[in-house]
Amino acid sequence: MISQVTSLVGMTRPVLLLVTASLVAGSLTGCGGGGDETGDPTPVAVRPSAGDRPPTGRLRSLPARLRFQATTLVGRPFHGPDLAERPVVLWFWAPGCAECVAAGRAVAEVAARHRDGAAFVGVAGSGGDRGRLMDFVARTGTGGLTHLDDRDGRLHRHFSVPSRPSFLFLRADGGGALDAGPLAEDDLERRVRALIGR
Repeated sequence: MISQVTSLVGMTRPVLLLVTASLVAGSLTGCGGGGDETGDPTPVAVRPSAGDRPPTGRLRSLPARLRFQATTLVGRPFHGPDLAERPVVLWFWAPGCAECVAAGRAVAEVAARHRDGAAFVGVAGSGGDRGRLMDFVARTGTGGLTHLDDRDGRLHRHFSVPSRPSFLFLRADGGGALDAGPLAEDDLERRVRALIGR
């Protein structure tokens, strides 16, 4: 190695740079263990956490509204970023809300008709135990929806929901509108069709 370096003296700058790069590359090749590796090492993909996962299509950044984590009524983790880049209907309800109970059938039917066009997610507010919330889902026939456990009101505050029932219609670009109060099935159908462009 010393003789190689000594021979570099007197070379022109471009040649010197080329030879130096070649020596460095050669010395790096000799580093490391095991001589049975061939070709380039396989790159390892680092998966971002759900809270930081960026959208993968049209959006440049994740809308602030979708930056949340929650738990479903059956105890599974739910990641707001998973809703990015598609139309979403969030239905805010409470088990003791008579208007919410009355809206259940319409929500279930509209959600079933548009399951390929929009994601429907129930957000269960108010206190009480989880069993009471599950009873509401069974009574209203909305078991086909994912329901989030928001008994602490964190999601209601995050989305600035003033009362229940309320519907938040989110476009694929993250924008949207909140409709506080009950909606008849025809009105809900019309809003969902407008949301998904039908």
